[in-house]
Amino acid sequence: MSDLSKSELPATKSLILERDESVLKIWLNRPESKNALSTEMTDELNAVLDEVHDDRSIRTIVLRGKGGVFCAGGDIKGFKTDMQAVSADEVAKSNRSFGDLMVKLNEQPQVVIILVEGAAIGGGLGLACVADVTLVTADARFRLSETSLGIPPAQIAPFVTERVGLTQARRLMLTGARFKGEEAVALGIAHGVAADVADLDAQCETILGNIKACAPGANAVTKGILFETLRRPRAEALDFASKGFASCMLSPEGLEGIAAFVEKRNASWNK
Repeated sequence: MSDLSKSELPATKSLILERDESVLKIWLNRPESKNALSTEMTDELNAVLDEVHDDRSIRTIVLRGKGGVFCAGGDIKGFKTDMQAVSADEVAKSNRSFGDLMVKLNEQPQVVIILVEGAAIGGGLGLACVADVTLVTADARFRLSETSLGIPPAQIAPFVTERVGLTQARRLMLTGARFKGEEAVALGIAHGVAADVADLDAQCETILGNIKACAPGANAVTKGILFETLRRPRAEALDFASKGFASCMLSPEGLEGIAAFVEKRNASWNK
């Protein structure tokens, strides 16, 4: 179900969508299963991200879970009924599709904030690793539990490793270590820890206020530069960045931003 007046987004059953001016809040809404990632939920999330990809009126996406839990990871009951009754090729294809969602969320042009309360287990922890800003409560529980189920954390492994480094990724994945909010920050998974949900909301509002000072087009180009920096040789990355800089400098945003600085006023997007 949706609550948006400015965008025509796909109808959703396992997500709740809320539009508040430039912020799109996406709630994982399977509280009875601790927001485990069903095929329906991931398909819906894919569709929503595709729909808003080029919409610069949506400047921030906030992803969190209903029922006091962020996400318990993959739908294990679904694994048994859907994946263990088909061929290896079909299982691999299904698993790989979650990797596509991770890439999409990781490189979404909007600023992505993930708020974690309750727990982020398995794929839920993976999602927390692809946000631009991840905030967690102190008592939130984290674990990469896949190997305890006899399977690898396949599609999230590259993103977790990129976030925490190879040494910590090996420890977390190969031991199924349990930890909470403070350690999530120490590991680099999260950027801030909140005392409780009220504090989590307050910290999120502060971040949203900071984002309003940043031009949405410039933020989108900056994210592109960051990811191309990881993919390209240094000279090519710098060439790519220079073209992005030129495009922004000569854009309406660039003209407005420089003018606002010279005139000592807020830019039009910072209201």
